[in-house]
Amino acid sequence: MDRPEKDAGLAETIRQQQSKCFHTYGYRRMWQWLKENKGIYHNPKTILRVMQKYGLLAEIRRRRKWKQMGQQVYKYENLLNRDFHAEAPNSKWVTDISYIKTKQGVLYLSMIRDLYDNSIVSYKTATQQTVNLVLDTIRQAVRREKKKAAAELQLHSDQGFQYTSQAYFKLTQQYGITPSMSRRGNPYDNAMAENFFSILKTECIYRHKPATFSEANEMIDRYIHFYNYERIQSKTGVAPLTLRHSC
Repeated sequence: MDRPEKDAGLAETIRQQQSKCFHTYGYRRMWQWLKENKGIYHNPKTILRVMQKYGLLAEIRRRRKWKQMGQQVYKYENLLNRDFHAEAPNSKWVTDISYIKTKQGVLYLSMIRDLYDNSIVSYKTATQQTVNLVLDTIRQAVRREKKKAAAELQLHSDQGFQYTSQAYFKLTQQYGITPSMSRRGNPYDNAMAENFFSILKTECIYRHKPATFSEANEMIDRYIHFYNYERIQSKTGVAPLTLRHSC
């Protein structure tokens, strides 16, 4: 009766990693992490059984949003056309704005995601949903990736008023960026931007419920760093920037 369970050591390793990754790893991602980082080889169903037995399953729930406002000035062709594969870094970016609810009010998050490795290239927050929030996100992305930019860079968005504005048109022209735009009422055209917000909210925001703008910003900073540098992607088995830095 006093002998330890034979899977207790494995459970402790999983528990430590779940704590490190904000309790966001499902059994498939945990199985990949154990194999790649600890040299622990088990059937994925074994990992699932141990995680269920010791209460180590991911703590997640999913929500979606779709919001559009304002008057259109410019409209662009849907060049991306749901082709979410990119052959090189900085050739296809997707962008969008989402909102983070706090007791202080709503914090808006603008981000740009690179379809080559799904990394977050740039992000900005503000307490108002403005055109400048989007423009500042693009400027930050260009500054960070200028030396590594592809010959042609496509930036896909929905039809939000920020992306149809004259200021957005002028900035993309200035940087030599080709805008692409979802069809009206088709959120799946920009599914990869929506997907990131779903991951962020599911794995971080909904679980911790920031009370202030400051708390929300700290959570976003911490989570995006984790997402870019540590969070294993199911398709590649590595974190986004691991793939990027190896190319």
